[in-house]
Amino acid sequence: MRTILIIEDSAPLAFTWRAQLEPLGHQVLVAEDGRAAFEALNANVIDCVLLDLMLPDMSGMDILAEVRARESPPAVVIVTANASLTTAVQAVRAGAFDYLVKPFSAERIRTTVENSLANTELRREVETLRKTSQRAQFGGFVGRSLAMQTVYRVLEAAAPSTASVFITGESGTGKELAAEALHSLSPRRNKAFVPLNCGAIPQDLLESTIFGHRKGAFTGAIADQEGAAARADGGTLFLDELGEMPMPLQTKLLRFIQTGTYQPVGHTRLMTANIRFVAATNRDPEEAIRQGTLREDLFYRLHVVPVVMPPLRERGDDILLIARHFLLQFAKSEGRRFRSFAPEAEAILLGYNWPGNVRQLQNIVRNVTVLNQGEVVTADMLPPLRVTRPPADPAMPAAAPQPAEWNPEGELLPLKDMEQRYIEQAIRRCGGNIHLAARRLGVSPSTIYRKKESWEAAGPA
Repeated sequence: MRTILIIEDSAPLAFTWRAQLEPLGHQVLVAEDGRAAFEALNANVIDCVLLDLMLPDMSGMDILAEVRARESPPAVVIVTANASLTTAVQAVRAGAFDYLVKPFSAERIRTTVENSLANTELRREVETLRKTSQRAQFGGFVGRSLAMQTVYRVLEAAAPSTASVFITGESGTGKELAAEALHSLSPRRNKAFVPLNCGAIPQDLLESTIFGHRKGAFTGAIADQEGAAARADGGTLFLDELGEMPMPLQTKLLRFIQTGTYQPVGHTRLMTANIRFVAATNRDPEEAIRQGTLREDLFYRLHVVPVVMPPLRERGDDILLIARHFLLQFAKSEGRRFRSFAPEAEAILLGYNWPGNVRQLQNIVRNVTVLNQGEVVTADMLPPLRVTRPPADPAMPAAAPQPAEWNPEGELLPLKDMEQRYIEQAIRRCGGNIHLAARRLGVSPSTIYRKKESWEAAGPA
């Protein structure tokens, strides 16, 4: 549903136009003068403005100029009488979408408004695509794929709040980078960011690592030691591989999150800390709950804002962007002259499934840089990589994937269900590479991502 604002000081005319436009299914607001118009513009996302040039408190041209100066402005349709036709033409030259000359029919106003709404939607989509396509770097990330643009938007939206964030994704996808980006964008950026890998610390030391301990609290505690909670006070505590934390300690962590207080090992006094919690795991958290390795109440306490890190194999041409980024970085640090990859080397990188994700790609590029010389990385310089899916080459012929459920003599299915099954089969045939599947199907990757989102929102087909 779109929102239309009518700026007209004649109540009968405004009522008539509103009655003609509401059957289109849009929200229609009315302002009788410039002051009321700006109140409505500031309080709502307006998609189309019907603007009378003759208002009691200000000029319609001044309102047009103010509206056009706003970010992602609505389309403005000028409403005028024959006597002001010259002014209406000037308004169009100044950025108005169209104009209507009184009196006009219901069909005329509806057609003009619908055209203006379509124009606004298209213009805003172009603006969004332009912004996202230009953002190839974000925080410590490199990548302009649609999957990563989604991650960037979630992190930006969540950063100003105090809500806990739960990051999931395979090993090597950049979960800690996401947590660091969240912290650097937040009001806590001037305080500490404290990362803690719960799977890399011996379980008998994990409690004191988080909460600290007093001298003599256990064998080897030869001095008071503050923990991660004290260091992160006012900042962000990142708990990686949360499911590796012992269950009794998960109970204490839950109490800490709920109350903001904790007790160092061997201490009798409660300490307080103001912390933003970010947790992560490379496992399915719901499966960990079923297996009894992750407390359900702790998970839902932390799972306020979910962030899903896409695997590298689903990021399409980001693979090459990241590889080139690492190549230039390591060439500089190692004193090499490498500047690019040969086409056959790029094909290998695009065709590999990357089970170790970005971390694996980083190690391979460093290996190539250290062990070889030259300006261009050729295929023979790469370590053996078994190509597990076809390279993302749009020119390469491929048989069209057929949905497994297709049966010419069987029950007829709705077209939308067949489309979903066909696309899902294509993604499976392309090893989970959505960009490659989109190229084979002759559609944009963004089309597949939008359809997947709509399918997930609607539930199982």
